[in-house]
Amino acid sequence: MESLNQFLTLPLLQNSLVDWLLALLLTSAVLVALLAARHFVRRYYKKLLATQKTELIEVPMEVLSKTTTPFFLIVSVFVGLSTLAMGSRTALVLNSALTIAVFWQAGVWISAAASAWLERRRRFAPPTDRAITGSLGVIGFIVRVVIWALVLLLTLDNLGIDVTALVAGLGIGGIAVALAVQNILGDLFASLSITFDKPFLVGDFLIIDDFLGSVEYIGIKTTRLRSLGGEQIIISNANLLNSRMRNYGRMLERRVVFKTSISYDTPIDKIERIPAIIREIVQAQQDTRFDRSHFAMRSLSSFDFETVYYVLSPDYNRYMDVQQAINLRLHRELEAMGVEFATPVQKVFLERGSPEGERAPQERDVA
Repeated sequence: MESLNQFLTLPLLQNSLVDWLLALLLTSAVLVALLAARHFVRRYYKKLLATQKTELIEVPMEVLSKTTTPFFLIVSVFVGLSTLAMGSRTALVLNSALTIAVFWQAGVWISAAASAWLERRRRFAPPTDRAITGSLGVIGFIVRVVIWALVLLLTLDNLGIDVTALVAGLGIGGIAVALAVQNILGDLFASLSITFDKPFLVGDFLIIDDFLGSVEYIGIKTTRLRSLGGEQIIISNANLLNSRMRNYGRMLERRVVFKTSISYDTPIDKIERIPAIIREIVQAQQDTRFDRSHFAMRSLSSFDFETVYYVLSPDYNRYMDVQQAINLRLHRELEAMGVEFATPVQKVFLERGSPEGERAPQERDVA
C-alpha cells in the first residue's frame, strides 16, 4: 500500500488531464510524421533501385529505410512526455530508454550500411576477382558480430552494469566456453585464414584426399564442393586446411606424359624416325609446347617411346582435344610407315619326344 501511494505521488502523475491530452497528441503527431518520412524514404529508395544507374545516395536511403517502428515509438513517447512535469528519477529513466533505443537503432543502421557496402563491392567487383565471393560472407559475419557486441556493451553500461567487471568475468568464463566449442572456433579461425590467405577461391577445382570437386561456397564453418557426379561435398574448414589439397584452379598449364609402344618387328631405321614424327605432330597442335620425345626402353613385348609436352591451358577438355588429335595423327603416320602398335605377347616353349628319344623345343606365340 505504501508503494502504491509513492507511485501515485510521482510528479509525472500530478499533471492535469489537459497536459496529458496535449502530450498524447504530440506523441501521435511525431509518430505519424516519422512513419510518413520512412514511407517516403522507402518509396524513393525503390525508385532508385528501379533505375539502371547506381546513385551515390542509394546507400543512405537504404540505411534510413531500415529504421524500426519501436525506435519511432520510443522517440515519440519521449517527445510527448518531455512536455510534462516530472521528477529527476523519471527523467533519468526516459533518457536511459531513449539512449538505449538510439544504440540499438544505430546498430541496425551501421549493420545495414556495412551489408550495403559489401554488396556493392561484390556487385562491382571484376568477374575475374573470384576472391571477393568467398571473403565477403566471412567479413560480413565478423562485422555484424563486432557491431552488436559493442551495442550490447553500451546498453549494459547505460543500465548501470559495470562492463569492466563483466568483461573480466567473461574472460575467465570464456576459457571454459572456448574449450567446449573449440571445434567451432577452429572452423571459424580456419575460415578467417581462408578469407585472408586465399589458398583457394570459389570456382577452383580441388582434390582433397579421396574427394574432388569445384568450390561452390565458403562459409563460417564449412566449405562446400560440387563433385563431378553432381552431389555436394561438405568439409569443415579446419579439416580442409589440415588436409593436403591439389588446387587445379591455380594451374597455368598442364604437363602431359604419354607412352607409345610399337612391336618388336619394327626395323631400326623406322625406330629412329619416330621421335621426330611425334615432335612434328605435337608442334602442329595449337596451345602446346613440345618438351621431348625419346626411345625410352625395351619392355617385354614392345619398344616404348616416352613423349612430354605442355598444354598451355588449364582446361581439361582442351587437353583431351589436343591429346586426341595427337593420337589420331600418330596412328595414321605409323600406319603409313608400316609400323604396328605393340600387343602383349607371351612365347611358350613346348617340348615333344623325337624318334631318337630326344625332346625338341617347340615355340608357340600366345597373345
